[in-house]
Amino acid sequence: MQNDYIHGWIPQMDDFLHILLGLEAPPVPWMCKICQKDGVYRCPDCMHQPLLCTNCCCATHAPHPFHRIQQWTGDFLRTTGLQLHLGHGGVPCPSASMNEPAPLNTQAMDDGEWEDVDNIPLHLWLPVGSKYLTIVDVTGVHFILVRPCQCLNAERYHMQLFLAKLCPSTFDKPSTTFTFSVLDDFLRDNVECGTSGMNYYSKLHWVTSNVFPHLVVDRYWELLQVAWQWCLLKLLKWSSFQDNKNCTKKGDLVIFCAACPQPGINIGPTANLDDSWKYSRTVVMDGNFKAEHMHERWPDDQVWLMDGHGFMVANPPYQAYLKATPHITEKSSCNNHKAISQASASHGKLNSMGVGATAFVQCDYFYPHSVVDFQKGERQLNMDYSLTHALSYNMTGINHILCFYDINCKYMKNLQRHVDSSDLLHLPPSMRITAGISMWHVHSHKQECYTWYLLLFIKGSGWVDGEIIETLWSMLNIVSTSTHSMTTPHHQELLDFQMNDSNFMKMIWMGMEIQG
Repeated sequence: MQNDYIHGWIPQMDDFLHILLGLEAPPVPWMCKICQKDGVYRCPDCMHQPLLCTNCCCATHAPHPFHRIQQWTGDFLRTTGLQLHLGHGGVPCPSASMNEPAPLNTQAMDDGEWEDVDNIPLHLWLPVGSKYLTIVDVTGVHFILVRPCQCLNAERYHMQLFLAKLCPSTFDKPSTTFTFSVLDDFLRDNVECGTSGMNYYSKLHWVTSNVFPHLVVDRYWELLQVAWQWCLLKLLKWSSFQDNKNCTKKGDLVIFCAACPQPGINIGPTANLDDSWKYSRTVVMDGNFKAEHMHERWPDDQVWLMDGHGFMVANPPYQAYLKATPHITEKSSCNNHKAISQASASHGKLNSMGVGATAFVQCDYFYPHSVVDFQKGERQLNMDYSLTHALSYNMTGINHILCFYDINCKYMKNLQRHVDSSDLLHLPPSMRITAGISMWHVHSHKQECYTWYLLLFIKGSGWVDGEIIETLWSMLNIVSTSTHSMTTPHHQELLDFQMNDSNFMKMIWMGMEIQG
């Protein structure tokens, strides 16, 4: 099938090339497509790249300040820009004193490196004056003269920018902003392709200028800073919160399974929760050692944006629990499994060796506020914290749990004793936990474990393999290299965003299946 398409394309190749080259030349006659006067400008970002006169070009592109407008000079097309007016729907502010546009600088932005200025595109030259902004968009990096609203009741400058869908990198005299579009595009590239901020901004260099990418101003660090502020705002928007002060419940900024039984949410007050199989929860636990995190240079200088309001557990209570809970190394009566033998392993260069999580089996959802990091391998005290917090999330009245874990033959023997001996862990006395081992891992256990923990022998388990969390790790591993050397808050926030996107996509597919 693929070769048939290529064989059909080869005879058309010359025609396609002729059209492609023809699009580089000015149209004949040189007439404005709107008013039929002499045309000077054209916009390759508009459909059919129309030729326009100066007035028509300014009028039609006032709502599109990031289009790369080109001017015919007789030899080549050079890119020019427009002014951006804040407030009043994009028209000039009646209270502002309008000055002439600032002339273009005679020096290109070359960071001290000599270049032939005559050959550098116009859009890489810096405008003279203090009113221009560096605006980063999916179409590249732009230098645009900005005219703020100067009415008496006008918003502050950085708020005017935000109302124009521009996120400023600073609040006191901002000089760089990022469009909502480029922030959304970066986050989507990150969750779908694992694209790092550095690689994404490198792409913007080439989008801005494929001949002089090294001359494009570098705003990589500002992009990272603004992107995760934008990420938090998106989570707050999804959760219908106006600000972080309204977030009072752990894990309340992220999405959980809509089909999972949750009293008071999708289960009415008259439901008989003693019907254990109908209103039971089936969870799976596991650790991931790909999500490593390096020690930080300045661990005391940290700013948390959503600590405890996502999937990662709140840091101060978790650190207090680790200090208050001794780790007791116990030898397993079963085979020497990696999760047990390396439970006390550590690495001097790592702040965290990985993460552990609890997920909902049937729908493949991460549990909010249940993902922990490992300091010395996959210790039981880490997984105890994950499981107990997962089983406290919208679980009031649900008393039956089916829990899958690769080493449940050892883990469940110690769980209740650890909970009873800790003031920081809690499980309702009425809660009954049935233990199972996933289909693939149970075959590496002793024969007795096969009989006791195989899912096919457990009433109510259904036809599941208990390995669903491995698919979640494969998604998370894509960005693990990006989070390796981040600050602890940034590391957790990026993982939170990735896991929330995973849960969101599951919810979308679930809705499509129901409609289908």
